[in-house]
Amino acid sequence: MTGTNPQPTAAALDIDLDRRVFDMVSSTASVVDTTAPTRFVYRESGGVLWGEYVGDTVAIGRFCGVRTQGRIDISFVHRGHDAGTTTGTASSVISVDDEGALLLTEEFVAPDGNLHTSICREVVSA
Repeated sequence: MTGTNPQPTAAALDIDLDRRVFDMVSSTASVVDTTAPTRFVYRESGGVLWGEYVGDTVAIGRFCGVRTQGRIDISFVHRGHDAGTTTGTASSVISVDDEGALLLTEEFVAPDGNLHTSICREVVSA
């Protein structure tokens, strides 16, 4: 995909995503409900990724793919709360924000045929 993905930060290159949890904080494809955003749970082993997501617009979703250093490439499928099903692919770049939380900046083609960007932030337990 081509677009505006940032470069991965050096601190993100060697971070294992296994069991990390991310909440969507913004998306050009939909309005994000800040009280119940879509939440992604990642699993990783040897650069292979898989996981699930649910939230404001998604009743159930699954993804799988690969990570090469600071880049993620996945395929996904989800059923929305409206009972519609969406499939696709996405590419993300891993970075670290000023507070030390991981960010995933993702580009994907939405059902409308347009390239969109979403940002997910790691949920850091206190």
